[in-house]
Amino acid sequence: MKHSALYKEALYPPPGYLATGDSYRTIAFSYRVGHATVAVIVKEVAGAIWTALVEETMPVPQMEDWRAIAAGFQERWDFPNCVGAIDGKHVVIQAPANSGSLYFNYKSTHSLVLLAVVDAEYLFRVVDVGGFGRSSDSGSLRNSAFGESLRDGSLQLPPDIVIPGAERLGLLPHVFVGDDAFPLLDNLLRPFPGRHLSCTTPSAGGR
Repeated sequence: MKHSALYKEALYPPPGYLATGDSYRTIAFSYRVGHATVAVIVKEVAGAIWTALVEETMPVPQMEDWRAIAAGFQERWDFPNCVGAIDGKHVVIQAPANSGSLYFNYKSTHSLVLLAVVDAEYLFRVVDVGGFGRSSDSGSLRNSAFGESLRDGSLQLPPDIVIPGAERLGLLPHVFVGDDAFPLLDNLLRPFPGRHLSCTTPSAGGR
């Protein structure tokens, strides 16, 4: 009965760990159990929520979904053939025991990496959580299921098309956009680095 009540405590307020972020030790003290037991239960509850809701709330985008996202970027940002913006975020954690430098990042903290793709309305469409903090955005992409699908062409992106007004360029692929921490790929654009340019060299924007 104690553990049954604790499973509910992990999910529902008050105080509810997932609702308030209350500490494991506080919940453990309230139910007279070890904080390690609380950690296991919270992990199991979070996993069950993800399994139950992922297909409803964040399904894997299909070709028609990518087309709709591209239409959103075209309408809102005047950016044709864009199917998402990608970036990584370091989520600070307490380093697990005996983990060495796996989670130690360039900001001199320990972290997990959240890699995400958003659409033109800033809504998450793809997420990958759990990359080691020492990994760069490029490394996190390379080691993720999304990155593997991007490389092997199994993302079901729409076929290449001709962009109106740029017919001379021929068929152009649908692309994701990221910052300069990401590699340049057929379906992933990054900013032009701008190295070795003189002060008199005009930029693409005319500035």
